[in-house]
Amino acid sequence: MTSRARLHGLWPALLVLTLVGCGTEHAVAGAEVPEGVADNAELEARATALQTRTDRVYVTEVPGYTLATQSVGVLGDDGFGSSYTDKHGHVIQLGVERADYSPADCGKKPVSDGSAGYTVCEREGERWYSETALGRAYARTMGDLVVTVSAELAAADRDTLRAAADAAHRADDAELDTVLPPLGQAPGSQPIERGDLPPEGDGAPDNHVGASG
Repeated sequence: MTSRARLHGLWPALLVLTLVGCGTEHAVAGAEVPEGVADNAELEARATALQTRTDRVYVTEVPGYTLATQSVGVLGDDGFGSSYTDKHGHVIQLGVERADYSPADCGKKPVSDGSAGYTVCEREGERWYSETALGRAYARTMGDLVVTVSAELAAADRDTLRAAADAAHRADDAELDTVLPPLGQAPGSQPIERGDLPPEGDGAPDNHVGASG
């Protein structure tokens, strides 16, 4: 499945994975940025470790929602995705990908989220709004990128999602420093500890019950 297909389907699979992996760690929206923001070279290196680029990293502000820092990751080949949650556990997703399609395609292509198809696909100023039986999204073309915010129907109403779309912007250096994981801490950059391997030597894995933790 292509990254475009996932996006057109309002990312149902990504939403599930995000909900499982987000945890409770948040970066408070509007929090004061500490002194000593990382320089451009370090920020680029941190974006590369995440398999994206700094010009793909966007942030937004939604009243009552904060960034789930553990949700930050690559979307598609070199895009960027993150999730914002509120105190009730509702999730709004922000995604950025290269504009090799039009947001207006919502009215032309089938969805991949298991629903019957788009129930709404309409232009609203510079944005495109789409809705299926499972979720809704706003998309905007910004230069050579498409920036999308999406949510399940019960997670955010249309007005909330519109506000999130309008507030989405390219992260400045201070925001990049806050959003991008430190070097060595990007998803997939840490070795996985195997509890079933013996503590010494190169013997076979220990398959006793409880060996893997």
